[in-house]
Amino acid sequence: MTALQDQRILVTGGAGFIGSRLADRLCRDNDVVVLDSLVSGDRENVPAEAEFIEGDIRDESAVADAIAGVDCVFHEAALVSVDRSVEVPTESHDNNVEGTLTILEAARSQDTRVVLASSAAIYGRPAEIPITENHPKEPTSPYGLDKLACDHYARLYHDRYGTDTVALRYFNAYGPGQTGGDYAGVISIFIEQALAGEDITVEGDGEQTRDFVYIDDIVDANVAAAGTAAVGAGYNVGTGDSVTIRELAELIQDITDTDSDIVHTDPREGDIDHSRAAVSKAKANLDFEASVPLREGLERTVEWFRGEES
Repeated sequence: MTALQDQRILVTGGAGFIGSRLADRLCRDNDVVVLDSLVSGDRENVPAEAEFIEGDIRDESAVADAIAGVDCVFHEAALVSVDRSVEVPTESHDNNVEGTLTILEAARSQDTRVVLASSAAIYGRPAEIPITENHPKEPTSPYGLDKLACDHYARLYHDRYGTDTVALRYFNAYGPGQTGGDYAGVISIFIEQALAGEDITVEGDGEQTRDFVYIDDIVDANVAAAGTAAVGAGYNVGTGDSVTIRELAELIQDITDTDSDIVHTDPREGDIDHSRAAVSKAKANLDFEASVPLREGLERTVEWFRGEES
């Protein structure tokens, strides 16, 4: 994996789950600026070596200050909740689409590359598995539609304005530091239940499948995207493998050595049955391939949760 070195880098949402892990990696060899409103992020997550600016990505002045002299922007800031987007679609749009446009405009004026967080939610209900980047895009939530708009804007800013952009379509991210949040958060929920000796609650029959990708692999994908010549495109970030939610619960049950039982509750409304990323495009154009097996990633995550409890 080619490392970024001696650059000035902006990470939006750098106090959040993915952004803070990314900032931590980049701080080793670069000058890093973190822009975060702290609405959902935690100031303690920001690496001590990074310059921190508390501000909103919709604030043109704050963004202009943060992006000055920056070589690359990693745009992670977002309102990341399908359920919240359904409740308040205008708030979701304002944060996700308007905020991304503010970042892209500032990057255009600075001739700065933007690597932005897109989502598998842009595909909606899969017509075929694995899901390729050319799969029809029919999101089923305002959040998915927001991310699709951002994905399209990234391509348009490349095609129309010549801005180097790369959209990374994350599948189900997980790892140390994550709490809650749709199907990405199911791992955190299961681990917390298992460590507390509570029932592990699986929604529906548990036969639905997901592609879970470990946080360090997501960071690797971002670093790869910062150096690729294949800009103006979107790439899936997943493992290419999937697991049923029931199997996931059993794996966590085994790793934690818990006495918790697995119980089934009502199916989740609007849930899709299966999801798995096609990963050949990212491998070919970004030289990225996920490397952390699910069990290993879960063991690291459980260890982190145990450390939080002590």
